[in-house]
Amino acid sequence: MSTTTRAHGLAPVVASRLAAAPHLFIDGERREALSSRTQPVIDPGTGTQIATTACAGPADIDAAVAAAVRNLDPASEWRRMTPLERGRILSRIGEAIYAHADQFAELEVLDGGKVRGAARAIDVEFAARTFLYFAGWPSKIQGTTVPVSHPGIHVRTEREPVGVAGMITAWNFPLLLCGWKMAPALAAGCPVVFKASEETPLSALWLAELASEAGLPDGVLNVVPGHGAEAGAALVSHPDVRKLSFTGSTAVGRQIARSAADLVKRVTLELGGKSANIIFPDADLDAAVAGSAGGIFWHSGQTCSAPSRLFVHRDIHDEVVEKLLSEAAALTIGHGLDEGVDFGPLVSQRQLERVRGYVERAAADGAKVHQAGELPPGGGFFFPPTVIAGVTDEMECVREEIFGPVVVVLPFDDADEVARRANASDYGLAAGVWTGSVATEHAMTRALRAGTVYVNGWGLTDPAAPFGGFAQSGYGRDLGPDSLDGYLETKSVWTFHG
Repeated sequence: MSTTTRAHGLAPVVASRLAAAPHLFIDGERREALSSRTQPVIDPGTGTQIATTACAGPADIDAAVAAAVRNLDPASEWRRMTPLERGRILSRIGEAIYAHADQFAELEVLDGGKVRGAARAIDVEFAARTFLYFAGWPSKIQGTTVPVSHPGIHVRTEREPVGVAGMITAWNFPLLLCGWKMAPALAAGCPVVFKASEETPLSALWLAELASEAGLPDGVLNVVPGHGAEAGAALVSHPDVRKLSFTGSTAVGRQIARSAADLVKRVTLELGGKSANIIFPDADLDAAVAGSAGGIFWHSGQTCSAPSRLFVHRDIHDEVVEKLLSEAAALTIGHGLDEGVDFGPLVSQRQLERVRGYVERAAADGAKVHQAGELPPGGGFFFPPTVIAGVTDEMECVREEIFGPVVVVLPFDDADEVARRANASDYGLAAGVWTGSVATEHAMTRALRAGTVYVNGWGLTDPAAPFGGFAQSGYGRDLGPDSLDGYLETKSVWTFHG
């Protein structure tokens, strides 16, 4: 089925989003990029253009930040808004996502290569839930009375927004990351400049318009798709942006941290991963293999927390490899809007070549590469589910983040050994343990150095639970009450009573 044929069957609002003139969303309205620079938006399932996006430059970032700064004025509508009113707007944004859930799912498929059912159940669902969760927080942000050791003096603390929050996100979860980043910032009272990926900008732009319709004052939420070297760099270095939240590669995260340090900005970094997933011989093997396969093959492995290093006890190693290949062979590969498909494409030709290069080099280094599934005919950036065995801890495919549907399988002999090897990584985003032993579970969860540890399952998140990494997987947390701290300043107020 061609993109043109598929487009005829799309919901009218989705078709209109694809046909819209290239634009940014600044100060409550659509605007062309001042440089007039644009970029095609590609459907990864066909490799063909479906839309055109505007690409912001430094001048556009200046305009977006200026609109946001205006909303820090104590006399502005945003600053005068009561916490209850702010929460009601966040709630309406969440409900607007639910109201357009099927259409957002279609957009995520066309823009990012997702599978419709998963996009609806995961990306759209959790984006909406995140706004609804943080809708309850504006009225819970409060200071304290401090019992200082000075007679006749009253001291209290107040929490207030840190300032303009600049956000830069990856292409793999266009809508979901809107919720993760925007909702806590808005709950804390921070106006936002959100640099969406130029590869997958469509959901964020639509969401900004829905937020405006939900009552968010003009300039509080600005969405500026663009390239990192231009729009991203301008946002990071802008003196009026006081908080930066970034999801993406470790290499870019390092650059952002260095640049932000010059102006002493608050920074949250959610970066890469090479997550260790450990199956002990006393685990429910069918559940462990199914959960591990789901974790690595979901969204074609394009998740930062994907369980891409699978440690398997030597006694069950060969059996697990066979079961993994059976799971992979059962996947139906194709365009995410087609019925029965549960495995979609990679996001771009560049990503396809990157993943293919890692696998080819692994084979050249002597690894045993197993692939399963039948790729669809025609275009699209498809790469088959891949299991690599016969590897050592030092090999490139074991150490580096591939960001594709590729899992490396390594045997181990005992718990102490596997904990040491699992932690011998630059990353520490997530880890998993599959075991029937409570003692093993407790020992391993204490030993593993990762921001999230899953036991007998993989991959769930919730707006109430913090998410982030150790080591070069970043610092700071998205989601949960902890995330609010990154958007709030604490002010001590001393009152002298004579």
